Amino acid sequence: MSTPVNPFADMMAKMQEQMQDMSKGMPGLDAFSPAAFEAMMGTMPKEMMEAMFGNKLDEGALDARTKLLLTLAGLTMQGAQNEVAVRQTVRHAQAAGATEQHITETIGMMAMFAGLPAVTRATELAKQALTDKKTSDNKDDET
Repeated sequence: MSTPVNPFADMMAKMQEQMQDMSKGMPGLDAFSPAAFEAMMGTMPKEMMEAMFGNKLDEGALDARTKLLLTLAGLTMQGAQNEVAVRQTVRHAQAAGATEQHITETIGMMAMFAGLPAVTRATELAKQALTDKKTSDNKDDET
């Protein structure tokens, strides 16, 4: 008697094979580095964030800092799975006026809802972004 095949597992295996075949035909894909791509992305100036995400066009709306802290809370609730998004959101929140205290409290508040593993991961990623920011600020001061 043969072992029954899980149709979902079979479908996923076939899709993975197809993706591998497709990626072989794309030159340079093997050299792609998410870390290098993240390093290329800059941080928007505070004024631009306020214009795009803040309350400049809609008086009485949330400011960019608050919206970015809410985004950080949402990313934490999702388990901080998207590392690049967490680090970018921390950088942008800081550029919009959020302090390290604001960022830490925002992540910490999610412990009751997202659980400690998610909060721990988000905290690690936030520390990376904050450390990167301090390092780049120190380099700017030296020049």
